[in-house]
Amino acid sequence: MTVRPAVADDADAVAAIWYAGWQDGHLGHVPDELVAIRTKESFWTRAAQRVADTTVLVVGDEIAGFVMVVGAEVEQVYVGRDHRGSGVAGTLLAEAERQVKAGGHQEAWLAVATGNARARRFYERSGWIDGGPFDYPASVERGTLPIPCHRYLKAV
Repeated sequence: MTVRPAVADDADAVAAIWYAGWQDGHLGHVPDELVAIRTKESFWTRAAQRVADTTVLVVGDEIAGFVMVVGAEVEQVYVGRDHRGSGVAGTLLAEAERQVKAGGHQEAWLAVATGNARARRFYERSGWIDGGPFDYPASVERGTLPIPCHRYLKAV
């Protein structure tokens, strides 16, 4: 496994993982309005725009997963379906925590859709604490849309 900053050529692989993973973790757990906005094409657009915030994990010659970190927030953590359960997610999360600390923050945070029990269990097993429910302001074309989530916290 190799962890490295993403480059522009990684955007397609990141988008494919993000799109599939987002559907797995969010369909049925977020408002229909957000599902309608998060078209397949939107993931390719956003992945290309977010290369600078993205770190990928490569297994062999394949991108197995990625994280996006901005400030103290771990914004995205996704692993390709073929790599789930292989330790990729834990390695990526540890890298995200390292980046938050390197950025001068003492605590990292992330948002998890309230109904995404699989992700919530993973973060709790990884030492993150459920800080309670809040409405995450998901970026949409005309501003933000409040999404029911739980804020997870971890000292770094």
